[in-house]
Amino acid sequence: MARASRQPSLDAPRGRSGMLQRTPQQSSDRFGRFSEAFARAMGTSGFLIGMTIFVAVWLAWNIFMPPQLQFDPSATNFTLLTLILSLQASYAAPLILLAQNRQDDRDRVQIEQDRQRAERNLADTEYLAREVVALRMAVNDFADQVVTREVLRAELRTLLEKLDNSPEAADEGATR
Repeated sequence: MARASRQPSLDAPRGRSGMLQRTPQQSSDRFGRFSEAFARAMGTSGFLIGMTIFVAVWLAWNIFMPPQLQFDPSATNFTLLTLILSLQASYAAPLILLAQNRQDDRDRVQIEQDRQRAERNLADTEYLAREVVALRMAVNDFADQVVTREVLRAELRTLLEKLDNSPEAADEGATR
């Protein structure tokens, strides 16, 4: 069977073929999500308690154990512990800043969406207020034109009186 010729796709860049081809990355922002998770974890009481226990155990081991079992003796001012904590801080600070920048970006988008929503609500409220005023004016105009029973009866009485007082009505009454 003949192999089908592969037509290059114009909407995707040419890549390597076969086993060496890269698989698409799930998210281009994986590191940002990692930094946020890291910053959230470092800001918990569990992390502070764990770090306190770690340092306390480290110090107790290197103070109270025999000198041949001490890996960071107090005679060297706990140099290894200092290096480990400095390394941890040097990585933690940029990751926390990255997480804060991402949160600032999300906050900025949220503020813009809130502003747009507030503008739409204001426009809707103004429109509804104009509609209510238009309805009130229409009801007032309609109320001026509405003929109630009392108004109709008064008009009919006036017409009857005019008919009774008219000369034609007097002539008609005389001929009967």
